[in-house]
Amino acid sequence: MGFRTGIVGLPNVGKSTLFNALTRTAAAQAANFPFCTIEPNVGEVAVPDPRLDRLAEIAKSKQVIPARMTFVDIAGLVKGASKGEGLGNQFLANIRECDAIAHVVRCFEDGDVTHVEGRVDPVSDIETIETELMIADLQSIDRRLAGLARKVKGGDRDALAQERLLLAAKAALEAGRPARTVAVSEEDRRVWSGLQLLTQKPVLYVCNVGEDEAATGNAHSAKVAERAAAEGAAAVVISARIEEEIAQLDPDEQKEFLATLGLKEAGLDRLIRAGYALLGLQTYFTAGPKETRAWTIPKGTLAPQAAGVIHGDFERGFIRAETISYEDYVALGGEAGAREAGKLRVEGRNYEVKDGDVLHFLFNA
Repeated sequence: MGFRTGIVGLPNVGKSTLFNALTRTAAAQAANFPFCTIEPNVGEVAVPDPRLDRLAEIAKSKQVIPARMTFVDIAGLVKGASKGEGLGNQFLANIRECDAIAHVVRCFEDGDVTHVEGRVDPVSDIETIETELMIADLQSIDRRLAGLARKVKGGDRDALAQERLLLAAKAALEAGRPARTVAVSEEDRRVWSGLQLLTQKPVLYVCNVGEDEAATGNAHSAKVAERAAAEGAAAVVISARIEEEIAQLDPDEQKEFLATLGLKEAGLDRLIRAGYALLGLQTYFTAGPKETRAWTIPKGTLAPQAAGVIHGDFERGFIRAETISYEDYVALGGEAGAREAGKLRVEGRNYEVKDGDVLHFLFNA
């Protein structure tokens, strides 16, 4: 199950520098888990999770495989992208294929790096890109409504639901609000997701600050955080230049370098975790002598669907799941200890998998 986060931003905000740091980090991780650069602008990175190594140590696993997040470097958008300026149509299509957006905004002052608008104003930058996405959505909605007209007249239930939701999104957009601000009921969720509007997607603002501001942020990043809080989005502070340097160091050198900067962890780790949380994802584990592995699932996933992430046959032939919480697995020294202490539970197909569960699935082949 792949989850894609598109990295967007105006030109010269540090977006590609950040992506390069991500892919270099991924290349360094390749010895521990399967890594591939799917295209020149697509890379997969491990989701940092210290629980994984602890489980592997207890299970005496030969291999450790973390969960992965896919990042897509979408070339810089410009004003007028919704009308095809630059390579606007292509880039908007790339965004549409992503599950979430990491919006990199320039929060650093540097006279050697020209801003496309000639000034540093991250909130204005956010509004520029948001406006382009909203215009593109309005155009898409008008086309969709015209295409649905005949089915709506015929009383088609699905078409009527689509029309109702499209009109709700259009009203929000015309009021200057992105589609993600529309309140959608659980029963409408499937149809709503199928609309594939750009401003439906959850957004994480990535404040790219100077190297000496990575630990504290600055006035620019504070304004972005304020905006993010107001719209229910998330924001992280990061220095793309620092991350690029860190990506070229070995683990021990990284820790020493981060300590000199007053940082507890790399900004990329926070970025990846924030992207994971933004998509409403969680992790369960499988552990044994061969490998310990983290699996990514949406929160609320039931046991058969969680099994299906490993293989479709596991879901189709699901019988039950043997479940141990991470805390019990560690405290009791693994599966045998948990079983003896009565902490291994047998769960059926209605079990909602919890973050950190260590699972073993039984199924009919």
